[in-house]
Amino acid sequence: MSTPVISATSYNPTHNKRSVTLLDGGMGRELERRGAPFRQPEWSALALMQAPEHVLQTHLDYLQAGATLITINSYALTPFHLGDRFYHEGQRLAVLASKLAYQAVQTSHTSAQICACLPPLFGSYRPDLFDKSQAYNIAMPLIEAQAPYADIWLAETVSSIAEATTWYQLVQEYTATHDCPKKPFWIAFTIDDNETDIRESVRLRSGEPVEKAICAILNKDIDKDISIDTILFNCSQPEVMTDALCIAQHCIQKAGGHQRLGVYANAFAPKQVHKDANAELRHIREDTTPEVYLQWALQWQQAGADIIGGCCGIGVEHIAYLANALKSLKT
Repeated sequence: MSTPVISATSYNPTHNKRSVTLLDGGMGRELERRGAPFRQPEWSALALMQAPEHVLQTHLDYLQAGATLITINSYALTPFHLGDRFYHEGQRLAVLASKLAYQAVQTSHTSAQICACLPPLFGSYRPDLFDKSQAYNIAMPLIEAQAPYADIWLAETVSSIAEATTWYQLVQEYTATHDCPKKPFWIAFTIDDNETDIRESVRLRSGEPVEKAICAILNKDIDKDISIDTILFNCSQPEVMTDALCIAQHCIQKAGGHQRLGVYANAFAPKQVHKDANAELRHIREDTTPEVYLQWALQWQQAGADIIGGCCGIGVEHIAYLANALKSLKT
């Protein structure tokens, strides 16, 4: 991997006037590292079902490391991961996951906020499987379960424009028809990183250009019932994130938008077949150490990101290292 040239000693923190809001890291692979119940296809849902104390402790450790935002462990609570169990247990498990995140924040005595996880409904990196006609029946139990506990709606690992706009519409519908306080809506796109060579354009995993996706989201934000507050990029390799940020920054400025930008990259090995990503555990690359990940984070901040965290394979030690380094840069 080519490490960014930015260093903590040469970095100019005044380039981006906003301080960094620190997200947590990945849940699934962190649970695996700790020896919690973990396998495909259940992924992080298995610990929720069999050993929820591991989920709670992982939240607490991320908060102790310095995260000021944690995400509810509902990523794998879909039929894709649970099969028919979703229709019998999905909403109950989503309530449990929400309560664990809430308990962690209360126990930590911090002012951290909670993100409701709105996951890929038909499998990670699988825009080809997306079925809007089935989305409502899967999404609504997850929205309803997390609504009382979450401060922010976070649609993550979004692979296509259709997924993004559908989640936005579903959250709008729920808010309009329930006694639910309005919350910021965040959207995190996943970038096609299968080829790490220089490409003509940066694209979602659907093949749609990032510029087109950002414009679609900004056009949706003309309806202010639910504000699209933040655009992020997640669950892709660090190498592709800076270009995506620059495109998003340009689109937002051109539209006169207000959105913040963020990144939480993964540590998956490059050039793995995406359609097999849900069939087996993917390898974690060894070169994304906390020290190296900080270099990427500094580059992302210079490119406009003021919300930074980690996805699959980026764990508690990475978040602690980011927190300490970014704190030292302010002093």
